[in-house]
Amino acid sequence: MSKKEKRTVPVEAVEIYNQYIHGEISRRKFLSGVKKFAVAGLSATAIVEALMPNYALGQQIRRDDERITASYETIPSPDGHGYVSGYLVRPFSADSRSETSAQLPGVVVVHENRGLNPHTEDVARRFALANFMAFAPDVLTPVGGYPGDDYQGGQLFRELDPERRFEDIVASALWLKNRSDCTGRIGITGFCYGGSISNRMAVRLGDDLAAAVPFYGGGAPAADVPNIRAAVMVQHGELDTRLVEAWPEYEAALRANNVTYEGHIYPGSLHGFFNDATPERYNEAAATEAWTRTIDWFNRYVRA
Repeated sequence: MSKKEKRTVPVEAVEIYNQYIHGEISRRKFLSGVKKFAVAGLSATAIVEALMPNYALGQQIRRDDERITASYETIPSPDGHGYVSGYLVRPFSADSRSETSAQLPGVVVVHENRGLNPHTEDVARRFALANFMAFAPDVLTPVGGYPGDDYQGGQLFRELDPERRFEDIVASALWLKNRSDCTGRIGITGFCYGGSISNRMAVRLGDDLAAAVPFYGGGAPAADVPNIRAAVMVQHGELDTRLVEAWPEYEAALRANNVTYEGHIYPGSLHGFFNDATPERYNEAAATEAWTRTIDWFNRYVRA
């Protein structure tokens, strides 16, 4: 039985969680809304616990996995908040048990609107095992970094100026691209906020970005699409109706401007379907297929 089939709370309750974690409703309204779905054998407390992230459950690659080398790096961001920190991961050589000396293509991994949480770090490690070097910046750096709690992270996220946050990610991408151990070819992926940022970075970076794979993020404005040079692969869950309904307009703009692109909508999948740390949203089959497509896309357009 897949994790998708193990969902224990109604889809409507998951949507209330999505609204809460994105700052659209207060904690009080979230708890009040969840109570409506409490039935015999499923208390409101149990629903809340089921909806909260479980980062131990979602860890696929241990932090101390011997196949990778990882470090936290702080880099300049003169047009952002002055500096930004992030998580840098590379594969180890299987033969020498030392860090690979060869140049590798790079992938920027952008978190949701809660900071660099353990799930995003785990995704960066997954890229290292696919023979990329990955850098996952934390836009919460100016306020102390991810606080260890998603709700608090979301509160801190909203305190920061959106444009300066964006410039911190631009600085992260260019820093990765210009490292001596990078081939100079980079891609970007991200989730929700990070998905929207991936589309926006494709506009901003032009020829400096080889590929973008936004997961459930808003598309770039049609007027900006002519600036995109990257190959773009969009991934949405079928039940994430707002983004699914907006996709045809973005697709039309990509097509009209001869952007290399693909779009995939995964049946029966919610917003956040890739996040295995939130099992009530996670769709194992869709996430597995989306990951395979992501690696194939980056191998085709970033490793080339």
